[in-house]
Amino acid sequence: MKTLFDKIWDAHVVTTVQDGPTQLYIDRHLCHEVTSPQAFAGLRARGLKVFRPAQTTLTADHNIPTMGQDRPIRDQVSRFQVDTLAKNAEEFGLTYYGLNNPKNGIVHVIGPENGYTQPGMTIVCGDSHTSTHGAFGAIAFGIGTSEVEMVLASQCILQTRPKTMRINFEGTLNDRVSAKDMALYMISQLTTGGATGYFVEYAGEAVRNLTMEERMTLCNLSIEMGARGGLVAPDETTFHYLRGREFAPQGEKWEEAMAYWNTLKTDEGALFDKEVTFDVSRIKPMITYGTNPGMGMPIDGTIPTLDEIDEAGKISFEKSLKYMGFEPGEKLEGKQIDYVFLGSCTNGRIEDFRLFADYVKGKKKADNVTAWLVPGSWKVRKQIEEEGLDKILNEAGFELRQPGCSACLAMNDDKVPAGKYAVSTSNRNFEGRQGPGARTILAGPLVAAAAAIHGKITKP
Repeated sequence: MKTLFDKIWDAHVVTTVQDGPTQLYIDRHLCHEVTSPQAFAGLRARGLKVFRPAQTTLTADHNIPTMGQDRPIRDQVSRFQVDTLAKNAEEFGLTYYGLNNPKNGIVHVIGPENGYTQPGMTIVCGDSHTSTHGAFGAIAFGIGTSEVEMVLASQCILQTRPKTMRINFEGTLNDRVSAKDMALYMISQLTTGGATGYFVEYAGEAVRNLTMEERMTLCNLSIEMGARGGLVAPDETTFHYLRGREFAPQGEKWEEAMAYWNTLKTDEGALFDKEVTFDVSRIKPMITYGTNPGMGMPIDGTIPTLDEIDEAGKISFEKSLKYMGFEPGEKLEGKQIDYVFLGSCTNGRIEDFRLFADYVKGKKKADNVTAWLVPGSWKVRKQIEEEGLDKILNEAGFELRQPGCSACLAMNDDKVPAGKYAVSTSNRNFEGRQGPGARTILAGPLVAAAAAIHGKITKP
């Protein structure tokens, strides 16, 4: 009796060090400009080549601007990072999707949409939100720069085997409740450390009913409750998404792959180290009120009072509220906001733009709101234009930007100014995450759309 995680892990073990880590074979290695330069420098210093170049794919995303990508990057540090990635790709003979390449985009968006991400794989990237790819029934996790070098040099990595957890989402989602709301609810219940040391399998009726893009959103946020990663068993939804994608198996190879992929499910009676079940009928549209993703509440809820916080957490709770400019027991519904960000590896896909456009259609953006709508890739942007969503957005007063990580993190031009409130569909609301002094309220695309139209936190 094996769990889905056990099946994939065991199939990739090369050797096991007694009382130590496992040497794990890696099928797909993704790189971006921020965590790879020192790894390539390490190879150079040791006179090594990339062991299996066909299994490594590079893209620029964190540092790139989302306007004027046809011009040189203005910020010197950002330009140097992106130029270095391009040079490393050329020197080591690697596939690289640079600025203006039709396959360029956020690393966790372009992997799935090009068919690089497949069931049963092990996938790594020097980026914590690599867990996104687990939506396909893959073991996908973020790694550090020294580990990036290890994978480039050997196509293997040393890892301690995590424990297993299954989180069941049972029932039917309420209207206007998204996968992002499921994730924020889950983290608010389990806390940001509730899954530390575990690899999570998401299961249950509500998960089976999610689209692939919704599953990616859910898996993307696994890391925010401390998990090593999260995955969903592949099914017809997965296969339908992958069929015909450029780097997915074709013809006979597709049939062979399907025969294997259909075995990728947890055996009846297999045991997990921990199991949790949520009733999704209890989940409402969610927002965060603090400075970590676990500080979440329903949009019509109230911030906890001090008596509801345990003694150990009171100091950080008060510090968090002071930074955000909120009070214990306060309601945030109706609170005025300044910025709205739709995008990131969490919510920068076509379905997110469809939801946003559907809400704003025939309405007008609030004058007090600056909105950054950033597709996760050029393919997503092209689809937005093909479906006419850009026209709906323009008529409502919104401008579509070019792909990139954008305002998810303060590494490019899209920084929220100090003291300003941003309703953001990204994954982290840490102090300064969206710019020094910026105040982030995490939400799903519908809540972001409602905030952009009304200029304040509003139920969608």
